[in-house]
Order: sequence, then structure tokens, then C-alpha cells
Amino acid sequence: MRQVTVTEHLLQHQKKSPMATGRFTLLLNELILSAKLISREVTKAGLVDVLGFTGETNVQGEKVRKLDEFANNVLIHRLRRSGVLCAMASEENGDLIQVSGDLPHGDYILIFDPLDGSSNIDVNVSIGTIFSIYRRPLHKSPGAPSLAEVLQRCDKQVAAGYFIYGSSTMMVYTTGNGVHGFTLDPSVGEFLLSHPDMKIPESGRIYSVNESYWNSWDTATQSAVTHFRNAKNARGKPYSSRYIGSLVADFHRNLLYGGIFMYPARRGEDGSYSGKLRLTCEAAPMAFIVEQAGGMATDGVNRIMEYTPTELHQRVPLFVGSLEDVRAVREIMLRGGCDTVPGR
Repeated sequence: MRQVTVTEHLLQHQKKSPMATGRFTLLLNELILSAKLISREVTKAGLVDVLGFTGETNVQGEKVRKLDEFANNVLIHRLRRSGVLCAMASEENGDLIQVSGDLPHGDYILIFDPLDGSSNIDVNVSIGTIFSIYRRPLHKSPGAPSLAEVLQRCDKQVAAGYFIYGSSTMMVYTTGNGVHGFTLDPSVGEFLLSHPDMKIPESGRIYSVNESYWNSWDTATQSAVTHFRNAKNARGKPYSSRYIGSLVADFHRNLLYGGIFMYPARRGEDGSYSGKLRLTCEAAPMAFIVEQAGGMATDGVNRIMEYTPTELHQRVPLFVGSLEDVRAVREIMLRGGCDTVPGR
């Protein structure tokens, strides 16, 4: 049986995906080539000098790993020259990445996390690249895009997806008409359709959360996590705890098997509560994907897709996964008078 490549799949579904123009396909192809280059380095990470830290700190205040820097540089270099972007934003860069005036440009905006889960690089755990694509507003300012044009409401995404580098390299993406997964066949160098029309089960059996933060959660959040730990839930027995510590890896497993990933707000040294995950390059694309697969994503109460970012590196709490599991959290949060969820 003939296998369908990701490009062929996109072209076949252009009528269902109005955003899947030739320029969009070119953008996707550049993302795919970048992921292949990153995947190649990941698979030989122990053999070449890409493990460990660079000695620098990124805008998030985190130590930059060598493979982080490599992935970021590959994406910026290739996508900047694609001719279809007007701006980019990366988790690793503090400001917008503009497309230089001497390079061809278009009306797409790309926001990405070049290597999610990079703290796991040195121990050979699955990591990934997350991306989100917007169109520049029609009523745009002259010249380079302003920050306001980039910080669009999350439901304005035209595409989102991720690449996961693990036992195999996979690409999962949506353009607003379902979610499809493709596996890289290294023998031909192509991503081939392996998971058509992915659907997350309505309820799951897995919960994913870093429980070491228990004492820094409010009581409503503790009640939500307890809901999955005991038998007093719709399932009638405890959920299995599975936490990898890589959003892409935890999300991908739950997308296939059902379940919920939670990164709640936690109390800081000043006594205030705040989320950890980045809205634009982590929470928003995952929310788009999971909703297209029949799931749900909230900050505990509010739908992530209804957020409008107020800053490039804004952080939010995230509860994402099977519809009934995320709904259960929302009900507990509302009933418990949760006061750690920010307004949109």
C-alpha cells in the first residue's frame, strides 16, 4: 500500500484547509526540513559535542543547553529565508525575530519552542519542537510587524503542531480540520501518514503532574489532583501517574491513550501564584491541537484558546487532555473558589 507524505496529505486537503496555500506548504516544508536536521543531531547527541550547557542564560532565566541553541539556530536560519514569514518568536529569544529587509517575506508569523523538555536531553528522554502559526492581520502597520500584531488571540492560529524526537520521530499537526500524525521513515527521509484523524479519548486513565510542588499549590488545585489519585471519580479507581517532565512527551502519550497533563499555578516566594508554561509557544498550540482532537485545554477555569497574550513570554497554568478529565478539574476549581487563575 502506498504511503502518503505530509506534503501530499496537505495538498489533498487544501479544499478543507483554506490556509493550506502554496506559501503555507512551503512554510511547512521548511519546518519539516528543520525538524529532520534537529532529529539527526538528537539521535547522535552522545557522539558529538551537543550535550551539556553553552554557559549562557536565556530570556526565561534558564541555562541554555547546546542542543537548545542548535535547534533554535536551525529554525531561525531556515525559516527566516523561507520567503513566507514576516516575523518569528522563539522561547529562547527575548524579542521578536524580524525578517530582514533584504530577505523575501510574507504574511505568516511563526512562534516556536525549539526544544521542549531540553532538561531531559542528557538522559535520552523524548523531547520535541512545538510550533504555532498565525497570519498577519489585514489592517497591518507599515513596515515590520508590531508586537501587537503578533500577540493575537489564541483562536486566531491557522496551524499548530509539534515534532517529537523519541524511539521514532513524529510530526503531529492541525490546520483546524482535525489532527494528523506522521512518522519519519529514515530510509526515505519522509514523514509518512501513520496516525490519520487522531482523537483523544473522552476520558482517560493517566494523570501527569509534578507532585513535588504539592505544598505550593492552593487547596483547589490539591483537590483537583486528589480527584485523580483516589477512587472517588467517574472512573471509580485511581488514575495511573505518569510524568516525564517534557510537555511534548506527556501530551503525546495522553493524546493517544487519554488522560490529563497539569501544570498548575504555584505560590512563589512573594506569596503570589503564577503559571510556568509559556502561553504563546506551549499552551496555545497544544490547546489548538487537543481541541481539534476532541479534548480540552484550560488554565483551570478559562479556555486557553480565548486568551489574548499581553506579552511575548507570558506564562499561564495549563490543564490539557481528555474532555471529561479537564472538565472535572474545572468543576473542582470553581467549587473550591480557586483564586490562582489569572484573568484573560
